[in-house]
Amino acid sequence: MSDRDAGGPPPRLPRRALLAVPALLLAPPAQAQWPERPVRLVVAFPPGSGTDVLARIVAPAFARELGQPVIIDNRPGGNGIVGTQGAAQAPADGHTLLVISTSAASINPHTFRRLPYDPLRDFAMIGSLAEGPYVFCVAPDNPARDLRGFLDRARERPAGETTFSYGNASALIMSSMLGQMAGIRMTPVPYRGGAEALADVAAGRIDFTMADFGPGTAQQRGGRVRILGQSLGRPFPVAPDIPPIATVLPGFDVNVWWGIAAPAATPPEIVQRANQALNAALADATVLERLGQIGDLPLAMRPDEFTRYVERQQVVWGERVRLAGIEPQ
Repeated sequence: MSDRDAGGPPPRLPRRALLAVPALLLAPPAQAQWPERPVRLVVAFPPGSGTDVLARIVAPAFARELGQPVIIDNRPGGNGIVGTQGAAQAPADGHTLLVISTSAASINPHTFRRLPYDPLRDFAMIGSLAEGPYVFCVAPDNPARDLRGFLDRARERPAGETTFSYGNASALIMSSMLGQMAGIRMTPVPYRGGAEALADVAAGRIDFTMADFGPGTAQQRGGRVRILGQSLGRPFPVAPDIPPIATVLPGFDVNVWWGIAAPAATPPEIVQRANQALNAALADATVLERLGQIGDLPLAMRPDEFTRYVERQQVVWGERVRLAGIEPQ
């Protein structure tokens, strides 16, 4: 007969087991393996835009690092507002991410009075993707052979006759800055995206556009536009033959950037895991080669570094909006 059967005291647990009980009770439940299913990567601009092209270059390597497919989801509209707002409202489980851009994070807060999202409050920054210049594009039969010639001809026209197209806020601000610095009044014509803007420049319906480097140079290779300059204040190593706009307008020095963000409540461990996968993808040889082909320079940062970067860029672009004379809508 055992002690329990005889009414004796219960057997004692070893001291080590007793010490382990509180730790087991206090331990958080194990996180589910992330990602558990395909990851949706929202692009707030149309197919064929610079943001879209960049996302499609990085997505396969990113997916390989995550172990799940990465599906591009184009949600264009409102200078990136439609897609960005939608991503902010998605479940914060790491399965919906956003390609956050200069327009959505640095410019829209200064150009819209009632922006339906706050880039820093409503998102957890995962990491940066790339940066690069814009290019100044005209029709292939434009009589100006260089930017100085274009601006000289524009000054001879009646005020407001020069028109430019823009598919996002970055292009609008760069073009407006250029007009201010050159002393030329210009009429902006909005488009849903950069591809449509380039098409109307190629057709001669609009005088010029500032385009993402990749799509702009692709259109030039096809003979549909001619590039007269690029927006960095120094020669661009990917295309040293394209002169900086600053050679004609000293002080003009603008680049754009992209990164990846998640809804604000996304768990920190998912943000860190996504950052590691993203930075590994940006080091992939095929990704680096293709980024070079479209003129984007890889830009890898930790989540905290990228958050501070976005904060600084909001200040920088706020000053550019002021310089361009753009009033909030």
